Amino acid sequence: MCKGLVGKKLGMTSLFAPNGKYFPVTVLQVGPCVVTQIKKDETDGYKALQLGFGTKKASKTTKPLKGHFKKSGEVCFSTVKEVGVEKPEDYTVGQAIGPEIFTIGEKVNVTGTSKGRGFSGVIKRHGFGGGRETHGGHCHRLTGSIGCSAWPSRVTKGKKMPGQYGGDTQTVRNLEIIDIRPEENLILLKGPLPGCRSGIVTINKVLFT
Repeated sequence: MCKGLVGKKLGMTSLFAPNGKYFPVTVLQVGPCVVTQIKKDETDGYKALQLGFGTKKASKTTKPLKGHFKKSGEVCFSTVKEVGVEKPEDYTVGQAIGPEIFTIGEKVNVTGTSKGRGFSGVIKRHGFGGGRETHGGHCHRLTGSIGCSAWPSRVTKGKKMPGQYGGDTQTVRNLEIIDIRPEENLILLKGPLPGCRSGIVTINKVLFT
C-alpha cells in the first residue's frame, strides 16, 4: 500500500463532535495524485512512488520534465514528491491515487513549510521576555548580553540571536483524521498544520505509534 500522498492546505474551520465537544480542524485537498515514476529495489535501490500533484501550463514546464510527464499522460504537474510504498508492482505509471488509502480515525504525520516571517528579533523569534519597561530603560526588546567573561571569551555556539524566522520544513505527528470526503478529495484533520493557505503538504501514514 502507498504510505502517503501530496496535498494542499485549504484552510481551517471547526466542527462539533457527537458528544458536543467543539474542536478545530484543518481542511486538506489530497489528490488526485498521479504516479509519474515507480522506484524499485532492482533499479533504484529503494521502493517509492513519485507522485505528481497540481496542474501546470506546458509553456511553464521545461522540456526534460515534459518528456518525463508524457509517460504518465499529457498533464504537467506543479509539484512532484516521492512517498514510500510496500509493493510498487501493484501500481502503474499514470494511475491516480486519492484519499481512499486513509481511514477515519487514523493517525498521520503531516510535513509542510512554515510561514516565512523574515528577519525577526529575539522576542518574536525565541520568546524572550525583553528588558525593563521602567523609566530610563534602553533595552526594551534587545537581546541583552551575549558574551562570556574572561573564559571562554567568545559567543557560545547556538546562542539564540535575531535572524531569519520561519520558512522551515516542519512535521506535525499523530494527527487524527476526523472526516474523509473522497468525492471532493478532502481530508479533515484535527488541529493546526504548518504553512499558509494553498501551501503544499505531504501526508504520511504513522508507521510506529
